[in-house]
Amino acid sequence: MPVAGTGPLGRFSRHIREAHAQGRLVVQPRMGFADIATMREGLLGVRAADATAVGTITLDSYTRVNDHESARAALRTGAELNGFPLVAHGPGTTRQLLDAVSGDDFPVQVRHGSALPYPLFQAMVAAGVDATEGGPVSYCLPYSRAPISEAVKAWAQCCELIAAQPVPMHLESFGGCMLGQLCPPSLLVALSVLEALFFREHGLSDISLSYAQQTHPGQDLEAIAALRRLAGERLPQADWHVVLYTFMGVFPRTPVGSYRILEESVRLAVRSGSERLIVKTPAEAHRIPTIAENVDALEFADAIARDEAGRVPDVEATDTGIYEEARLLIDSTLELAPTVGESLVRAFSRGHLDVPYCLHQDNANRSRAYVDGGGMLRWAEPGRMPLRVAHGGARRPVSAKGLLTMLGFNERRFDREQLTHGHLRGLQYTPSGPGACRDAGRTPVHPF
Repeated sequence: MPVAGTGPLGRFSRHIREAHAQGRLVVQPRMGFADIATMREGLLGVRAADATAVGTITLDSYTRVNDHESARAALRTGAELNGFPLVAHGPGTTRQLLDAVSGDDFPVQVRHGSALPYPLFQAMVAAGVDATEGGPVSYCLPYSRAPISEAVKAWAQCCELIAAQPVPMHLESFGGCMLGQLCPPSLLVALSVLEALFFREHGLSDISLSYAQQTHPGQDLEAIAALRRLAGERLPQADWHVVLYTFMGVFPRTPVGSYRILEESVRLAVRSGSERLIVKTPAEAHRIPTIAENVDALEFADAIARDEAGRVPDVEATDTGIYEEARLLIDSTLELAPTVGESLVRAFSRGHLDVPYCLHQDNANRSRAYVDGGGMLRWAEPGRMPLRVAHGGARRPVSAKGLLTMLGFNERRFDREQLTHGHLRGLQYTPSGPGACRDAGRTPVHPF
C-alpha cells in the first residue's frame, strides 16, 4: 500500500492499511436493510464474523434518485425497500446506528449508486459516515439518465464538501466496475484512474480505485498490475488502495459454482496485492442474500485468503498491453480540457471514451467487446477511441445471441466445471449458518 498522502487519513483507510501491513485481506459484503434493527443486526453480524471485515450500508432505490418522500412514505407504511433510506431516517438516527456498531476496528462504508448525490453526501457528513463510493462517470452511465456534465458538477460539489471536513470521508471510485462485465480491462483501469484524478482535483487524498473480476484470471492479474502502476505514477500525494469486486455479471447458479467464482476472486485479490475485496454470495443469482449468507461468504473468503497466502501462485499474468492502452486513454483524455471533469465530459461527447453496450445518451455506444476462445475479454470494435484492434478478424458484428452467450460465460464456466468434475478444491461440507465457515488447519470449509 502506498505511503500516506498529505491529507488527513480517516479510520476506514487506517484499518485497511493496518490489515494489509499484517498480510490480511479486508473483505466486505453488499448489505442494506430498511429498518434500523435489521441494519444493526447485519452490521453486528459482519463485525462478529471470523474474518477481517468492514461494514456496508447499501442505500435503497428511492434514496439513490433523491426521491426521499417516497422513502419516508415506505417507512411510514411498512412498504418494502431494497436498502437503507439514509436521508429518510435522518442523520441523527444514522449516527446513532453507527455509534452502536462501528469503531476503529470496524469502519462502515455507505454504498448508494446515485449520479447526483449531493443531498446524500450532506446526510453522510452529518451522520459521521466513514466512507462512500461512486464517481461522476461510474455512477452516471450505468444508473442514471442525468447528463454527464451534471454528474461532474454534482460530484465536484460532493468532493469539495467532504474535503472541507476535518477528517474527510474515504471515497472509492467505482470506475473499474462499469456495467459489471464485457468492458475490456484497459478501459476499466483508465476510468478508475481518471475518477481518482477527479477526486484529487477537488481536494481529496484518501481514496481507493476499483476493478471487477472478469473472465480470465491471468488477464485480471495484468489489469490490476496496470491499475496499481498507473495509480502509483499519477497519485503520488494520495493515500490509495485497490478494491477488487467478485464478478458482478451473470452469476453461477449452483452453490458450488458460486463459491468457486468467489474463491477465484479471493485468490486474485491476494495474488494481485489488492487490499480489499467486495464479496458475493450463492444467493446472488436468485435473491437478496440474508445476513447469515453474507457472513458465511465473508468467512469463506477470509479462509481462502489465508490459504492463498501460503500457496505458490498457479496463475501467471498475461502480457497484452493493458497498461499501455489504459495510459493512452488517460493521457489523451486529459489533453482535451484543462480540468479532469471537463476532460471527461468532452471525451464522452466525442466518443473518445466509449463503454461497450452502454445505452446512456452521452455514451457513443460504438465500441464493442467479445470473449475470445481462451476466455480473454478483447476489443472487437473500438469506435472512435484511439485504440487498435490487434486482430482484424475480430471486427465482426455482435449478435443478440452472441451477446447473451458472452454474458453467461462465467455462469457456464463455473457451473459446468462443478457438474463435470464434481469437486471444489480443498473444500468440504459443513452445515450453513453464522460462523459455519471456519479455518480448520488452513483448509477452507464450505457451507453447501
